[in-house]
Amino acid sequence: LAMVNQTEVNEFILLGLTDIQGLQHFFFVSFLLLYLTSLLGNGAIVTMVVCEPRLRTPMYFFLGNLSCLDIFYSTVTVPKMLTGFLFGHQPISFGGCLAQLHFFHFLGSTEAVLLATMAYDRYVAICNPLRYTLIMSPRACLLLAVASWSAGFVHAMMHSVMTSQLRFCGHNHIHHFFCDIKPLLNLACCSTSLNMTLLNIVTTSIVLVPFTLIVLSYLYITSFVFQKVRSQEGRWKLFSTCASH
Repeated sequence: LAMVNQTEVNEFILLGLTDIQGLQHFFFVSFLLLYLTSLLGNGAIVTMVVCEPRLRTPMYFFLGNLSCLDIFYSTVTVPKMLTGFLFGHQPISFGGCLAQLHFFHFLGSTEAVLLATMAYDRYVAICNPLRYTLIMSPRACLLLAVASWSAGFVHAMMHSVMTSQLRFCGHNHIHHFFCDIKPLLNLACCSTSLNMTLLNIVTTSIVLVPFTLIVLSYLYITSFVFQKVRSQEGRWKLFSTCASH
């Protein structure tokens, strides 16, 4: 039997998207512009929601949360990826890798749940307008936002703890531009079946359940609007309130 190198890995190398020099420069400029546009756009939304009293409504409260999420979400992976385009393969410590994995899944799953929450907000606003202020009270909005962030945190913590228990030895090259679960599991020197089961069941659920709720909300909204609202102008006005979502 071949002897396996049992040296514990305490650093990984992110191989990035491509090794082709010309493409690296093109990707650097493209992703830098996209990243700066995202920061400016989402930053402007957060500033407006905080500073403008007329935007203190549930819809803009959730939109502000979503913009904050987008700023953090892109910042978890993009700066490291941009550095990789400039200087080649990027080293990342084991702790840094786990932190990146954690925050990527924390913010990603929080965003999925928050989008479902926003769909529910639009459903109540359009299909039950007389009780809207009662149902979507400031306390209810805060609780829904906290629940969204908490669900994302618990989901990410589960993956972080499970991944931290794995043993890594030998190869430390990650064929990706950030530390994600599957590329890391490919490098583990022990069984990853439980990690893969959690990834397939829990992570799929946290994507599919909000997606299903969003689709149902908009089916109800569409059905309500076409059944109850006769004028084309009235329908357009109601649908336009969903544009931000």
